Amino acid sequence: QVQLVESGGGLVQAGASLRLSCAASGGTVSSYTMGWFRQAPGKEREFVAAISWSGSTYYSDSVKGRFTISRDNAKNTVYLQMNSLKPEDTAVYYCARNRWNRGPTMRDKYEYWGQGTQVTVSS
Repeated sequence: QVQLVESGGGLVQAGASLRLSCAASGGTVSSYTMGWFRQAPGKEREFVAAISWSGSTYYSDSVKGRFTISRDNAKNTVYLQMNSLKPEDTAVYYCARNRWNRGPTMRDKYEYWGQGTQVTVSS
C-alpha cells in the first residue's frame, strides 16, 4: 500500500517562502506522475502542480512563476517550493500519485493521497 506523508506547512507572512515535502513509502514516485493539490475552507480541492515520470511539469495559472515542483527519486520524495506566497494560497496542501500517468491536472486521475499539510499566509 502506497503511503504519502506531507510536511513543511506552516504560518508565514505574505511574500515569504515555504517548501513542502511529500515522502512516499510502499511504492515509488519515479515512475508516476505526482501532483500537489490544495483545498481552502469551503472550496473544492484544486490542482496546483504536477510532475510527470519524464520530468514534465504542469502548474495552475494561479501559481505559475511562483511555485516549483521537483522530485528526488533517490529519496522517493516530491517537493513543492512556494515563493512569494499570498493570503489566497492559504489551504491544506495534498500530495497525490497519479493512477496511469494521465490527466496530470485532473483530481480523479490520482489514486493515492496524503493527509495534507496546512499552509496559512497572513497579510
